[in-house]
Amino acid sequence: MRAPENKTSAPVALDRRIEHEEEVQSRRTRVIRIEIAPWTIFSLVLVIAGLWISMRLLPVFLVLVGALMIVGSLAPAVDWLEQRGVRRDVGIAIVFTMLFVSAVLLFVLTVPELVNQVRSLIGMEPALRERLAEWFARSPLTASLADTMRNVHYDSLIKSSATSVLTFVTIVVESIAYGFGAIFLALYMMLDRDRLRGALFAVVPRTHHIRLSRILVHLNTIVGGYIRGQAITCAMMAAFVFILLTACGVPNALVIAVFGGLADILPYIGIFLTMGPAVAAALPYGTVIVTVVLVLMLIYEEFESRVLVPIVYGHAMRLPSSVVLFSLIAGATLFGIIGALLALPVAATILMLIDKLRVELPGETEQAVDTERRKKDEHSELEYERRTGGMPAEEAAAIAVEMSGDRKTAEDKPAAS
Repeated sequence: MRAPENKTSAPVALDRRIEHEEEVQSRRTRVIRIEIAPWTIFSLVLVIAGLWISMRLLPVFLVLVGALMIVGSLAPAVDWLEQRGVRRDVGIAIVFTMLFVSAVLLFVLTVPELVNQVRSLIGMEPALRERLAEWFARSPLTASLADTMRNVHYDSLIKSSATSVLTFVTIVVESIAYGFGAIFLALYMMLDRDRLRGALFAVVPRTHHIRLSRILVHLNTIVGGYIRGQAITCAMMAAFVFILLTACGVPNALVIAVFGGLADILPYIGIFLTMGPAVAAALPYGTVIVTVVLVLMLIYEEFESRVLVPIVYGHAMRLPSSVVLFSLIAGATLFGIIGALLALPVAATILMLIDKLRVELPGETEQAVDTERRKKDEHSELEYERRTGGMPAEEAAAIAVEMSGDRKTAEDKPAAS
């Protein structure tokens, strides 16, 4: 009886083995199909086209940013005149006229002397280079630098840099044109402030108007404080370098002072860029003068970073030193000098947006101050909706900015005290 059972079970086992092998083979030859939805493809094309257009329109974006920075710098002066009974268009004309007259006077008083000192510095260059080479030759570590400085051939440098000079001139002309474009754009933005602000508030839901107005008020503070702070610190750096070099008897002090004022736009870095020309100009006058110039510039750098910058910028640029250095490096790497100039206000704006939009960071929990601020925001939004019911966007925007300005003033008083 066992033989028939074996005959019937053998085909069953064979069938199971065949099915198992077919299943394994089907797993090995499984085809994976990836289907991309048409909307995904369309969105990807839109993103790529947007990035391409943004890169092409980068100069236009920079002109817009420059205009906004000019508006943020000059708006407090216009508002001050408007509060004293001067019409807004007249106040704008007065501010821009004073700015133009100041620029012309600065140009007339400094540029001719600057050109003369540059010519004198060029004439003194061979002697300064030889003295610097002798100073390098005193040490075995820098002896090779002395030979390199003595063997500089200007003919080859001029021939190789002809194309670079043409490119540089083109960039300068384009920068001047973009600068004038930013100035005129800022003028029109200040004249049409109410309509532009009303158009912006018209496309934003009314429940977000208070938050938007707070962002605009703080952005105006950041931009205006940054520009005014840069103007003050750069002017003080230029004045300090000029007085120091003049007192030490170093010639061409105006040229180095102007360079120092321009280089001071870069915090923590500009002073070290200025030290090189200042120390090199003081080398022919002995070790004592070089030491005095170097030590006093280092002392001024400490004074500027620890005392002057917090006083001048106030609460407009509350950035840690690490954030400042990282922002400068990132901005310079991405967009060169322009990126370095815009790095600090962009970093301050990002931190302000995280704060005002109440973005919850992963490692942060809501504090009592945040809860109180959120309640004040909700109360302000309800009050704003009550006061602006049925109003056009232009009039409602003015009320929102006024409410946000009053609240910012009230918040700044405890911080100032």
